[in-house]
Amino acid sequence: MGHNHDHGHDHTHGANKKALMISFIITTVYMIVEAVGGFITNSLALLSDAGHMLSDSVSLGVGLLAFIVGEKAANYSKTYGYKRFEILAALFNGVTLVLIAFYIFYEAYKRFVNPPEVASTGMLIIAILGMIMNIVVAWILLRGDTEENLNLRAAFLHVLGDLLGSVGAVVAALLIMFLGWGWADPLASVIVAFLIMISGGRVVRESIHVLMEGTPKNIDVDEVIDTIQNIPEIKSIHDLHIWCITSGKNALSCHAVVQNGLSFNESQNLLRTIEHDLQHKDIGHVTVQLENEDHPHDGSITCKHIDENPQDHEHDH
Repeated sequence: MGHNHDHGHDHTHGANKKALMISFIITTVYMIVEAVGGFITNSLALLSDAGHMLSDSVSLGVGLLAFIVGEKAANYSKTYGYKRFEILAALFNGVTLVLIAFYIFYEAYKRFVNPPEVASTGMLIIAILGMIMNIVVAWILLRGDTEENLNLRAAFLHVLGDLLGSVGAVVAALLIMFLGWGWADPLASVIVAFLIMISGGRVVRESIHVLMEGTPKNIDVDEVIDTIQNIPEIKSIHDLHIWCITSGKNALSCHAVVQNGLSFNESQNLLRTIEHDLQHKDIGHVTVQLENEDHPHDGSITCKHIDENPQDHEHDH
């Protein structure tokens, strides 16, 4: 039943992993080039950009590790396997981004106060190379599933921050070369730091939402309730939970009250219908407990409206 869905997921998973692998290699190689270039040209801009690249390289590496670890099969101690590791990696990435932003603010402040001497020609050449390299990596990552996959998106945002950093370094180098504006260099880094901070904060927020078993943002709970309750045999549902195991893998569990006297085959068909309908709502992992009307249950999200009228509740039973 879920075969096609999983097959599609595995395919994008493989493509995402490959995108991260290529990006990781390119970024790491260029980070070394930029660090060496920074020492030679005495450009703190390039050195701090290389530091930013190092964080990128680490985040891409962690992201890659998350994909590899996430593939480990489920076992008795981890019944979902290691799929959540990917979300932990995204959280780590987001926090790193925010910390880097603060560090850049601090460095920039020191430079506004005391602008250093920079070999601007060398800085310009290396910054332009960095810009080209970042465009290539961003393009590779964009071809992956950055909309759905938190981990890949965190990596993409890192690279985007880098790309803006390179653009800033190019502009700053030109301003230093032609106008002698030493302060252009820290100004460029402050703008980048703001962007890094915003994107990092967003990744942190979304990762925490997943870890708190929050409802996936692409799921409309009312729509899901209607989808299930519109099936004729189902009278009501309660104890509904919708959560996200990892990017692109949503799960649902609920209790469904069905009319008395359903045969075993009818129940099986009913379950199949629910699974099929929810598949179209992007929920691939469905657990439904069927109950008859005499089955007692506590208050939950979908029966608050019943609990407000206890007489009706008594009457139902």
